[in-house]
Amino acid sequence: MFDLSKIIKDFPIFESNPDLIYLDSAATTQRPNQVLDVVDSFYRKRNSSVSRGIYKLAEQATLEYAEVRKKVQSFINAPESSEIIFTKNATEGVNLVMRGWGEKFIKKGDKIAITIMEHHSNFVPWQQLAKRTGAKLEVVDITDDGELDLHDCEKKLKGAKIFAFSAASNVLGTINDTKKLCKMAHETGALAFVDGAQSVPSIPTDVRKLDCDFLVFSGHKMLAPFGVGIVYGKSELLEKMDPMLYGGDMIRKVTVKETEWNDLPYKFESGTPDVGAVLGLGAAIDYLNKIGMQEVVSHKRLITAHLIKRLSEIPELKILGPQNPEKRTSLASFTMKGIHPHDIAGMLSEDNIAVRSGHNCAMPLYTKFGLEAGTRASLYIYNKKEEIDRLVESLERIRKIFTK
Repeated sequence: MFDLSKIIKDFPIFESNPDLIYLDSAATTQRPNQVLDVVDSFYRKRNSSVSRGIYKLAEQATLEYAEVRKKVQSFINAPESSEIIFTKNATEGVNLVMRGWGEKFIKKGDKIAITIMEHHSNFVPWQQLAKRTGAKLEVVDITDDGELDLHDCEKKLKGAKIFAFSAASNVLGTINDTKKLCKMAHETGALAFVDGAQSVPSIPTDVRKLDCDFLVFSGHKMLAPFGVGIVYGKSELLEKMDPMLYGGDMIRKVTVKETEWNDLPYKFESGTPDVGAVLGLGAAIDYLNKIGMQEVVSHKRLITAHLIKRLSEIPELKILGPQNPEKRTSLASFTMKGIHPHDIAGMLSEDNIAVRSGHNCAMPLYTKFGLEAGTRASLYIYNKKEEIDRLVESLERIRKIFTK
C-alpha cells in the first residue's frame, strides 16, 4: 500500500523545511534517509577505492559496488549486468554513445533522426555529430497537442542509422510509445537510442520488451545522489564501440606501443568512480522497489490529474503538452498571459513553492511554440494534492497582482 504520510517522513529536507512545497523533481528529486544513510555509512565505515585493493575494506566496497550493477540490471530487466555502464549522469551517457558508436559508424551522407522535444543533452550531441561528419540531421515534429507526429516520424526515419528520442518530455510531459518507436526505428534499419531520464524514475522500464538498443538515465532524478548515471547498451553494440575516455580500470594491458581495453562494462568506465553515489543509487532502487513501481505509477496518475485539473481552472494560463493526464508524466509546463515565467517562479518562491522557470534545456521546442520560456511544476512520490492546491492559490494571487 502506498503510504504517502510515511513516505514524506522518510525525506529529512521536509523536516528541515516544513513549509517547503517542492515542485522541481523533474530537475532533481529529494533523497530519503534510506539513501543518505547508505552514502554516509560508506564514507564513515568502508571508504576505499573499488577494484584496486586486496585488503578487506576495498574488497567489501568492491562487492557492494558490483551489487548495484546487478540491481540496475534487474530494475530495467537488462539481459546482462555487463550491459550496465556507470556514468556521471544521463548527459555523459548520451555523449558516450555518440562518441563511441556515432563517431565510429556515422559517415558523410548518413542520416541521424531526433525529435523536436529533446532535452539539449539528447539534441546537441547528435547535432554536433552531424556537423562534424557531414551527416544529415532529421528532426521529427510534434502535433499541436504535444505528441510526436508519427507520420512525420515515419518519413524522417527512412534511411536513418540511429533514432535518438526521449521516452518522456521534460517540458511537455508527453509519454512517448517507446516500444512502438523502437520498432519503427528497427523496421527502417536504424538503432533506437532512448533518453529515459524522465521516464525510468516513474514508469516501469523493461529494455527487453522495449527492444531499445541504448537507454540512458540519471540517478539524481530517482532519489539517488548527484554524480551517477546509467548507460544500458546491447552487448553486441558495446563490443564494437570505442571508449570515450581513457585511463583507470578501463585498461587491461599497456605497452609502449599498444593498449588493450578491458571487458564490458569496464571498457567504458575510466578513472576512479563516485562509489558513494553508486551505492546511493542502489539504495534508491531498493527504496522504489519496496514501494513498488506500479504504486509509483498510480500515485503519479492521481496527482498529475489533479495538477492538470487545477491549473486548467486559472484564467489565461496555458498548459503545454497533452491535456490528458494519462498521456503525460507528473509535470506541467505552462505560461500565464502577460507574466514572465521568471516573475512567476520568483513570486512562488516567496510562498516557499519551488518550481522551475526558463527554457528547461529545450530551446528548439520552445521556439516551435513561439515562446522563450515557461514555468514548470513537477511532482514525485512525496507530493500531495494539498500542495497543488497551494500552488494554484499562489498563482491566482500572482495573476491578480499583474492584472490590477
